[in-house]
Amino acid sequence: MTSVSSHIANTLASHVEHVFGVMGNGNAYLLDAIERRPEILYTPMRHEAGAVVAADAFYRSSGRIAVATVTYGAGFTNALTALAESVQARVPLILVVGEAPTSGPRDWDVDQVGLATAVGASTFTVGTADVCGTTMAALDHALGRQEPVVLAIPYDLAVADAGELSAIPTPQLPKACDQLNHAAVSTVAAKLAASERPFLLAGRGAWRSNAGAQLGQLADATGAVTGSTALGRGIFPNTRFDLGVTGGFGAEGAMSTVREADVAVVFGAALNQFTMRFGDLFSPGTHVIQVDVRTGATHPRVDTYIQGDAAAVAAALTRQLGESQARSTSWRETLPFDSLRARGRGEGLAADGRLDPRSAASRLGELLPSDRVVVSDGGHFIGWANMYWPVASPDRMLMVGTAYQSIGLGLPSMVGAARAHPSSTIVLSSGDGGGLMALADLESAIRVTGGRGIAVVWNDAAYTAEVSLYGAKGLAEAPMLIPEVDFAALGRAFGAESIVVRTVDDLDALQGWSNRSPQERPFLLLDLRISKSIVAPYQEEIIRINS
Repeated sequence: MTSVSSHIANTLASHVEHVFGVMGNGNAYLLDAIERRPEILYTPMRHEAGAVVAADAFYRSSGRIAVATVTYGAGFTNALTALAESVQARVPLILVVGEAPTSGPRDWDVDQVGLATAVGASTFTVGTADVCGTTMAALDHALGRQEPVVLAIPYDLAVADAGELSAIPTPQLPKACDQLNHAAVSTVAAKLAASERPFLLAGRGAWRSNAGAQLGQLADATGAVTGSTALGRGIFPNTRFDLGVTGGFGAEGAMSTVREADVAVVFGAALNQFTMRFGDLFSPGTHVIQVDVRTGATHPRVDTYIQGDAAAVAAALTRQLGESQARSTSWRETLPFDSLRARGRGEGLAADGRLDPRSAASRLGELLPSDRVVVSDGGHFIGWANMYWPVASPDRMLMVGTAYQSIGLGLPSMVGAARAHPSSTIVLSSGDGGGLMALADLESAIRVTGGRGIAVVWNDAAYTAEVSLYGAKGLAEAPMLIPEVDFAALGRAFGAESIVVRTVDDLDALQGWSNRSPQERPFLLLDLRISKSIVAPYQEEIIRINS
């Protein structure tokens, strides 16, 4: 007899390397079957949301689909916020869950299909007739539509006989958008050829299409200045003419330069309100061109839209410019990029005597290991890592939670990133509010990353985004405050080496930690006692818009 659970594990083993989960009644037999498959590495998490987050982060950091698994009922509802984030971010993953028995719901069962539908995820429920086919349908749906799916196992079918194991088909991967609108490409090529100050902006979608080389060639062919969204950082191969991240995380001098562009071509970026600086990124005279696989432009500021794969369109533009012998502008050769990218380093300590987060972020940017993956939770502090810690490529900067405007997903993100990059240092940037929400998976992060893990906690005893926005409007501040938590002590309780950082000089201990080999050092937690009086530039934009 081969059980339903064994069929699912067998099918997944042909296409999936990693499973993250929390065991319960509804998935116990599945996890038993997975443990018997050497092709799959199972990583236990301590909270169900963390299981989904780790699978999500693994995909964002590797481009390979992963599986999360939790039990029914409370296990499933605990995972809903993380599932909603994956839906909003269009991350393909499979969440395998226990489900009510086929005989009908029990007193404690809830409408899990309805709950999944409410956050935008489809559910596939296995039977005994074609478990492989149902599992493959879920996998095809996740990959084809670029969204998470739920695979449900009715409680009474987990060990039911499903017949002999069947041959595993190949998943139906999504087809690239390769039908170019040649007339539109010609129009854009002519615009670039006539441009005196061209600017190329790339986002996460350009990285997913592996367009880095083609974008670099187009930048050289046009003499364009380049930049990226927060999720596309590091995509351009030549950093010499790159302004870095755009939008609210961008340096002021760099953003002023973007407004000088006469033509801007945007590849694989949705142009959300933060990237667009709430409408102020481009000047009124800039002709904005968007290239994306979506059916239409995603922002009213777009003047010309090309539906197509970023790599294919960039290559076609470079080819046409070459055939027409278009000249390359010298604009970028005249710009002082070092000064344009420069940021203020703060004063060391703020007026209230607590650490200035700008000074801490700047010094950490100098001390953190270069081979790093940065994962960021959500909160006011999110700007500091984006502004001061460069990364080598977009798969090394993860912000799980931003799509759904959630906090508390940072620590489990470290686990997925660590599995995707098994030799790199994984650096977490988290606030005290989100850190407390995710505390259950501090143990997971320490266990999995070990001497490759650094958690930076921006500890200002407050929900500072709310303080800066609503406190400034005169709302009662007490609900926005958090009693100062000793995160260093919490880290030590879980086995981390922990340091309370009150001055910039305290960060020098990071150098000694980095000099040891990963095998000789423990997980490091830096508890930064920062001031909440320093408002991040992107937050100032939000305050301005909401005033």
